[in-house]
Amino acid sequence: MSAKTKKATFNLHTDVLAALDEAMTQGIAPSKNALVEQALVKELKELRRQARKALWQEAAKDPRFLKDIKKVEADFKHADAETADRIG
Repeated sequence: MSAKTKKATFNLHTDVLAALDEAMTQGIAPSKNALVEQALVKELKELRRQARKALWQEAAKDPRFLKDIKKVEADFKHADAETADRIG
């Protein structure tokens, strides 16, 4: 079963289109659509990663968050040590 697709139209710079044509000539991807989709999925994943990173950086400045992290670390200190003993 294939995933549903929907036609979309975008304007791209001519040099990007030329590079896309060259990639197809070299057989890099099965189709232009596949390569464009792959690139968009990769870029969207990176944007989400950057957004999460920004949230973590902001949280690292929040004293309540840092206090909570220290509490969790203290709560699991003995469990972590016990597990480390079993592994080592």
